[in-house]
Amino acid sequence: MSPTLLLRLTSLMLLLAPGAAAADYDTYLTGNAADARPARTTGGLLLSGGGGDNDDAFRWFVACAGGGDIVILRASGKDGYNDYLFSRIGGVDSVETIVFHRRAAATDPRVLEIIAGADGLFLAGGDQSNYLNYWKGTPVAAALDAHVRAGKPLGGTSAGLAVLGQFAYSALGPRNLTSAIALQDPFDPQITLERDFLHLELMQGIVTDTHFMPRSRLGRALVFLARLMDPALPRLVGLGIDEKTALCVEADGTGRVFTTDPAGRAWLLLPSVPPETLAPGQPLTFRDIRIIGLGPESRCHLTTLSIQKPAAVSTVSVVRGQVVQKP
Repeated sequence: MSPTLLLRLTSLMLLLAPGAAAADYDTYLTGNAADARPARTTGGLLLSGGGGDNDDAFRWFVACAGGGDIVILRASGKDGYNDYLFSRIGGVDSVETIVFHRRAAATDPRVLEIIAGADGLFLAGGDQSNYLNYWKGTPVAAALDAHVRAGKPLGGTSAGLAVLGQFAYSALGPRNLTSAIALQDPFDPQITLERDFLHLELMQGIVTDTHFMPRSRLGRALVFLARLMDPALPRLVGLGIDEKTALCVEADGTGRVFTTDPAGRAWLLLPSVPPETLAPGQPLTFRDIRIIGLGPESRCHLTTLSIQKPAAVSTVSVVRGQVVQKP
């Protein structure tokens, strides 16, 4: 065989290898390549804090998807969810992962075809700045909105959860944003907030944060709320989710918590008055924010904010950059 022919055959084999795709993205398929077309899907949101997936939450998600085709969207890694969902959770027709490498993939016809055929969509963890840079204002963002309007479940973990609210911490800064940095200067360049990336009815007025208590993110979430407060907003809610914990929200807004951590909670942060001191270079003062922790026995309604059996209730204030709990 001539060297030229060998080179051409090798190139063809690489193009046909599993997971190979255009340079803008990669795809990985596990299960049936045909469209499952389940008899019924149910809308819902799987809101996961990261740091470990919850089997019960994903069983709920798969049931909402009617056991059909699950599509994972991510901007790093490979196919880590494929075997987990197809073999460990089970009951799905297929799992297909799309790994985005650049913004051009968000207009690729094959990518849009896969997303349109999904019965459940899930956004993996990683770096939410990539999701915003790659998807905002593109057909992919529009397809995520359309997926939810069609009565199909959507989920996200860690970075994937960070972009599901009406407001999002975009993580566009070069350093990790800690609560200490944010509280001392609510206008630090690290605090990059995005609006209206997605338009999910159940997430209107909500800004999320992830890995919540394990990474001490209450302070920075309070800064997000202080920055976002606007009399024109019908409501403003902070939603923090702990690690190994997920809040699963039905299409009607009712939600429950699944967690493998005894201390795992979903946290609602409800401001009542505008901040007293909110200025560049000055520590934040922001009083009387109600904090409600939701555990496995709790039930909530994400739209009306009615709560049954809260796991914890408190009120905190930020005074000159320090979070203090009211007696």
